[in-house]
Amino acid sequence: MNTNKRKDGHGTSPNKKFKTERISRPSLQLDSNSSLTFQQLELDHYINKAPYPNMPGAQTGSVPVMRMFGVTAEGYSVCCHVHGFSPYFYVLLPSDFTDVLEFKKKLNFAVLLDVKAVPEKVSEAVLAVEIKRGKSLLEFSGHEDSKFAKITVALPRFVAVGKRLLENGVYGNKSFSCFETNVDIDLRFMIDTSILGCSWIHLPPGKWYGRGKDSKWPITSRCQIECDVSWEDFVAHPPEGEWAKVAPFRIHSFDIECAGRKGIFPEPNVDPVIQIANVVKLYGSDDVLTRNVFTLNTCAPIGHAEVRCFDTEHQMLEAWADFVRELDPDVFTGYNINNFDIPYLLDRAKHLKLKKFDFLGRILSIQSSVKETVNQTKFGKRTFKTVNFEGRVAYDMLVVMKRDFRLRSYTLNNVSNELLGEQKEDVHYSIITDLQNGDEQTRRRLAVYCIKDADLPLRLLDHVKSFANDIEMARVTGVSITSLLTKGEQVKVVAQLLRHSRQSGYFMPTHHYAPSTEQYEGATVIEPIRGYYTYPIATLDFSSLYPSIMIAHNLCYTTLVRPNMKDKLGLAPDEITVTPSQNIFVKSSVRQGLLPEILQQLLAARKRAKTALKDEKDPVMQAVLNGRQLALKISANSVYGFTGAQVGKLPCLEISGSVTAYGRSMIEQTRAEVERHYSIANGYENDAQVIYGDTDSVMVNFKVKTLESAMELGREAAELISQKFVKPIKLEFEKVYYPYLLINKKRYAGLYFTNPSKYDKMDCKGIETVRRDNCTLVVDVINTCLQKLLIHRDPEGAIAYAKQVISDLLQNNIDISQLVITKELTKADYAAKQAHVELSKKMTKRDPGNAPKLGDRIPYVIIAAAKNTPAFQKAEDPIYVLENNIPIDATYYLENQLSKPLVRIFQPVLGDNAESILLRGEHTRTKTVVTSRVGALSAFTKKKDTCLGCRSVLTDNCNGAALCMHCKPKESSLYQQELSHHRLLEDRFAALFTECQRCMGSLHEEILCTSRDCPIFYIRKKVQMELQTSDKRINRFGENLIEEC
Repeated sequence: MNTNKRKDGHGTSPNKKFKTERISRPSLQLDSNSSLTFQQLELDHYINKAPYPNMPGAQTGSVPVMRMFGVTAEGYSVCCHVHGFSPYFYVLLPSDFTDVLEFKKKLNFAVLLDVKAVPEKVSEAVLAVEIKRGKSLLEFSGHEDSKFAKITVALPRFVAVGKRLLENGVYGNKSFSCFETNVDIDLRFMIDTSILGCSWIHLPPGKWYGRGKDSKWPITSRCQIECDVSWEDFVAHPPEGEWAKVAPFRIHSFDIECAGRKGIFPEPNVDPVIQIANVVKLYGSDDVLTRNVFTLNTCAPIGHAEVRCFDTEHQMLEAWADFVRELDPDVFTGYNINNFDIPYLLDRAKHLKLKKFDFLGRILSIQSSVKETVNQTKFGKRTFKTVNFEGRVAYDMLVVMKRDFRLRSYTLNNVSNELLGEQKEDVHYSIITDLQNGDEQTRRRLAVYCIKDADLPLRLLDHVKSFANDIEMARVTGVSITSLLTKGEQVKVVAQLLRHSRQSGYFMPTHHYAPSTEQYEGATVIEPIRGYYTYPIATLDFSSLYPSIMIAHNLCYTTLVRPNMKDKLGLAPDEITVTPSQNIFVKSSVRQGLLPEILQQLLAARKRAKTALKDEKDPVMQAVLNGRQLALKISANSVYGFTGAQVGKLPCLEISGSVTAYGRSMIEQTRAEVERHYSIANGYENDAQVIYGDTDSVMVNFKVKTLESAMELGREAAELISQKFVKPIKLEFEKVYYPYLLINKKRYAGLYFTNPSKYDKMDCKGIETVRRDNCTLVVDVINTCLQKLLIHRDPEGAIAYAKQVISDLLQNNIDISQLVITKELTKADYAAKQAHVELSKKMTKRDPGNAPKLGDRIPYVIIAAAKNTPAFQKAEDPIYVLENNIPIDATYYLENQLSKPLVRIFQPVLGDNAESILLRGEHTRTKTVVTSRVGALSAFTKKKDTCLGCRSVLTDNCNGAALCMHCKPKESSLYQQELSHHRLLEDRFAALFTECQRCMGSLHEEILCTSRDCPIFYIRKKVQMELQTSDKRINRFGENLIEEC
């Protein structure tokens, strides 16, 4: 069978002929009598009008067909149509139920009557009703199996219809309890065929049928291999051993630039796309497959990329779409491509009436389109845009960064700086049009910027190993990689629960959500004994505490006993466990719980992955194994959260409440055991004291002076106390803090030692070093003070440093970049007025094109204003403040930003006098306030010059001169002082300019960067303004003196 890659016609550059051989997938000849093995990346289903011949399932009418997309080990793309799988659900039947045929007949008639208006032609809605024996997943009700009906229907939409009809009494006026009706067909298919996310699929010889030019069934995809197989005739390999490898997926990162209008954010129905940069690489490869830029109009050559020039936007967009189809990527990536780049391209192509452009997926007949969905998140309602690319995964790195990292700002520039240690030139959208309208050199500069924006997301993807980790998470949890990005956390636990339920004969009930005020008590926190400890503090941690509790005490849906059922079931006291929250569960000797079984497998698999990771030498496999052990850890910890989520698939507060109750009792028991055993009465030098405990860890002061002694006692205590708990609950010695600053509950810092020879890091929890809603001045000051307290052990030096910073703040000597506060715009309207929200409204009025959007983090500073002016009215854009010399409200920063964090960390050192020592005294008595160029009074005031020597106001006859009559004799020396100051400013500006040139990558072009996440940008702007002021001061001395010097 000839399955050569099908090619769409593509345009060519009017300026240069370019090659496409390198980006095309290799052609192949494949015989359908041989086997076929590929790694599936994406899975979906569609409704076919007629069944494929000689396949199981419905033999007439419309049928669902599963579709798997993937890549072989050689890099060939595959589209596999899987036939014969039908959706189904379960209902609980009365024990005396027997008439299956009558039940099927009535239900089939009712469903057909209910769905007669649907477009699909179906002659039989209910395909089969089978009696199954099993148990409800929820609650222990004895050992006898109940009677269930497995109802198989023709189409996925009939599941919900059947559920509704059966609950409403369609058969015998009885309401039936339904099970697993909320499981979609894609997940059901993966569970029933043992397919895990991104697993390898094997089609045996003679069991699959290739599609080609001569086949009866038409080619529907752009994949090199398109085939059909029965759902019963393929093998899904578990991702172990040789099947743990990852196929060479093609990852295509791209970025677009638009020519917007002044003050208006680009709109696809008006503003053209002028450049599209592309960077493509294979998964696991260090080399880039291709790097190019499509540009409107001419563009000078770029050394590290191919330039493709076009005369019209129409030509450029069509050529780019052809490039995508020729490349046939498996994964699209970029930065904010979901909400900007992809929708803009599609909307722009629609405006230009490009008929073929939006066929960007792998199915020939399906157009890609934008859908807006409103999701409820913990921050409120958010609008998300999604685009269908059948067979391709849209992997937006902005979504990944927000999911996996807590950063002050999520701009590409800031993320790259935080994670890669490098920045990029940030060209403001308002000057992009000017660069485009210039010459080929200005367009080249824009193209270099565009390529960088396409290159960085790929580098971030490689650096944080996010795609590798998500592949392993998909394998561990058994869901598709797209589900991980779009369906939240609960689907991962549901998939695992359903797989194990199927094997053990349990059926998961469909949960009906009802608002509830019932809550359970969370984890305990031992009241901290606050202080600055110069003794080593040993930390004892429970290993996988909540999963271990669930395993040890057999806490599960399947083992839960309702209070009124204990006597009815005849359970003896030694057969049940009464938890500290007074809930009842049967012991594993009566029934092994399903959740403990899942958790045991996850923890054992993690142990195996960590062992294999130590011995692995291949960097690609190291990333795979590390991603797997992380995925297993996250999955194990998420099981407890799943049971406590009231708005969830199957909440059970009896389980989550019991887990936290056990956790609380174990923390208290650990404290009691430590303080009882490690005492002078038992022969130890000192009485040990537990100074703090939180969730799964206990901090112990053994009152020994050396790290070695603290570590030895910590290991001994962990081993001793672990024996008091039910296995596998285990207390481990992990680290020693020395010294240790305990501020309050969930607020502490210390030097983290796992080896007595050298500390690992300075560890901070709940302190402003890790909070994002403070200005960077707070973070820097607290960090430096902690370093002086913990690393240098110099409390006096820390106090002196804090006082100096406060003095500099009050005298306007702190750079504005350190005073910028950022907060996320989570909703348009708040109950109370917020500073960042009010500023966003001001910015929208000044420049609608640069208006912040929901989800953006808005930078602002607090400016000086009249007394009692609320803070939300004093928020201002940092650039606007710099340009107009607006004074900063130093008192606000001292009282609302700096004072509380400083007092908190110094209180354990200075006691109750911390506030008066730090915030009052000689260092707070000198203040400097600059004069604003804007404001209500500025229009009615006239500025008078002052003498540059003695700073006295000049008389009218001397106005404009440099000096007053008294300072005139010292004119030469004062002029030299001004010149010297000017040279210092020039040197500083030159150093900043050089740093910006290095970041930009050119020494010969003007700097256009306007990155608000870069401190150098603010400093450069300020020094630039100081230079202008200095220049004016020098010019006041007059031309004669300047010429003489």
